[in-house]
Amino acid sequence: MNNNYKKLAQGWRGEAIALAAGLAVPFAFAPYNLIFLAVLSPAILIGLWLVSSPKRAFLRGYLYGIGYFGLGVSWVAVSMYRFGGMSMPLATVATAAFVLIWAFIPALLSFMVVRYFQHVRLTVKLLLIMPSLWVLFEWVRNWLFTGFPWILLGYSEVDGPLAGYGPLFGVYGISWLLMFCAALLVLLILERGKWRYYYVAGFLAVFVIGALAAQISWTHPFHKPLRVSLIQGNIPQDIKWHPDQRRPTIDLYTRLTRENWDSDLIIWPETAMPLYYHQAEGILQRLGEEARANHSDLLIGIPVIDFSNGKRYYNSIVSIGSKTDFYHKRHLVPFGEYIPLKSILGNLLGFFQIPMADFSSGPAEKSYLQVAGVNAGISICYEDVFGEEVIRALPQAQILVNVSNDAWFGDSFAPHQHLQKARMRAIETGRPMLRATNNGISALIDEKGKLIAVSPQFQQYVLTGEVQPMTGSTPYSIYGNWVVIAFSTLLLVLGFYFSRRK
Repeated sequence: MNNNYKKLAQGWRGEAIALAAGLAVPFAFAPYNLIFLAVLSPAILIGLWLVSSPKRAFLRGYLYGIGYFGLGVSWVAVSMYRFGGMSMPLATVATAAFVLIWAFIPALLSFMVVRYFQHVRLTVKLLLIMPSLWVLFEWVRNWLFTGFPWILLGYSEVDGPLAGYGPLFGVYGISWLLMFCAALLVLLILERGKWRYYYVAGFLAVFVIGALAAQISWTHPFHKPLRVSLIQGNIPQDIKWHPDQRRPTIDLYTRLTRENWDSDLIIWPETAMPLYYHQAEGILQRLGEEARANHSDLLIGIPVIDFSNGKRYYNSIVSIGSKTDFYHKRHLVPFGEYIPLKSILGNLLGFFQIPMADFSSGPAEKSYLQVAGVNAGISICYEDVFGEEVIRALPQAQILVNVSNDAWFGDSFAPHQHLQKARMRAIETGRPMLRATNNGISALIDEKGKLIAVSPQFQQYVLTGEVQPMTGSTPYSIYGNWVVIAFSTLLLVLGFYFSRRK
């Protein structure tokens, strides 16, 4: 290792570099899309591992995580302050606590790489073990505390050359390859012999193969193209549930719907209907009759009470027109849609002034609805960040539909980051994604994850266009995340074995 670099990385300078590298990561994602940072930033962290003790690696990994999550999910404070009823100081403290908890992930990763793999050959440690550990820790975020797989490194490649790996290995596979490339970059800087040419060749090969894989069509057209309209009402979040706002909201969505009866499918956003289903049955019945008369179908976000099952509340989508059916959201947001350990934490609802924050999970077997002559794989808001849940609707579904209300996040990174995740789901499944939101960003996305059309934010808008339903299966839609997780676990086990043997 170069002595000048060792000197630079000593003491507080190394900690400052780690924090700065973590702060750089969010700029690899939307809306900035500086995707080279998805390789450069981890490469800096890897370089710091090589001159750190285990304890110091933990500290530097923790600072890296503080920068990564502190900036990347800063929108959490917006939700808590503007719409959660918290004061700004309390929202800041709560967000800081949230960030400090998740920062343990890169801290533990850094500690493990330095502490447990000291005797493993450097190339093996960096090229095989380290990317595998990174992906396994990202996967832990996928389910820990019900899951927070936000700004996974692979999402940065939606518009990059590695997107071609999405139908094969999903977002975790792309994360693995980005860390592999970061390790190659570090080795390229360290090595002075002929191996440098191999590292350059490997680096280029990852990107060239990804670009070539993006040309493969894993799915094929089904049915004729659909004309769809996404209704973006732009109802302010702070008045959305006010009784005086109900009639104007219903009138607005009804008028915009009637202006677009020439579409095969019309979609309203998450909980766009400010009434429970049983309260809105008359309105929906009339809209259903008009839809049938115009050979159109509607998907409407609406809360539902199931009186036959102990008065359970659901965040739902109802299809009306040719057929009436329901999808109830399965993966709920803790503290936003339900309170974990409610018998203990039930009073917490008083701190968060969130209407209808007591939803129940819908049945796991229901994952798609029949509309406009096709099957639509449904997700509501946060559900589309879980690729393994979206593929439950496949291979039956020919299109994907996500309805959301990103008004919770204001004018922050979150709506742009959320759109990236919807685009990754289209890439992974080879299906078009129709994304209807309350105040943007609504989007029509093709089966390659490309944007067909997008709406402006913070405006009433009807986004209309054509999408081509697709059928068939990508490798990822068949095997999900298990190929990458099993491969990474195997490499990690072998790494432990050879480390102990040495």
